[in-house]
Amino acid sequence: MAMKLRLARGGSKKRPFYRIVASDSRMPRDGRYIEKLGTYNPLLPKDSEDRIKMDLDRVKYWLGEGAIPTDRVSRMLEAAGVLTAKTRANPNKGEPGQKAKDRAEEKAAKSAEAADAPAEAPAEEAPAEEAAAE
Repeated sequence: MAMKLRLARGGSKKRPFYRIVASDSRMPRDGRYIEKLGTYNPLLPKDSEDRIKMDLDRVKYWLGEGAIPTDRVSRMLEAAGVLTAKTRANPNKGEPGQKAKDRAEEKAAKSAEAADAPAEAPAEEAPAEEAAAE
């Protein structure tokens, strides 16, 4: 039997709540599972202790039996210190899109022009303002 540690969705519409379960990989996502190992509530703040609750002893047991965690569950287990952190390849991480790059270049050009222009402009504007005031 191919075992997986995965999330089974519960909760109502737009109010997700997940159970961390050990189930046969052929079963539906929210269907029958063998054992409930914990809960995950994504609506709680990230620093909340109640956001992720797991029975780590049972998780270790199922990992020992050959259960394979899904990507999201493995990230939770890495944060809990049960698994060693994997290196994940994300080559485009943090790279802005082409439009954002163009906007940044335009903004840099405008700020460079603005930095040059105000240094000369106040000297020319001051006599004009004094003449207008008289």
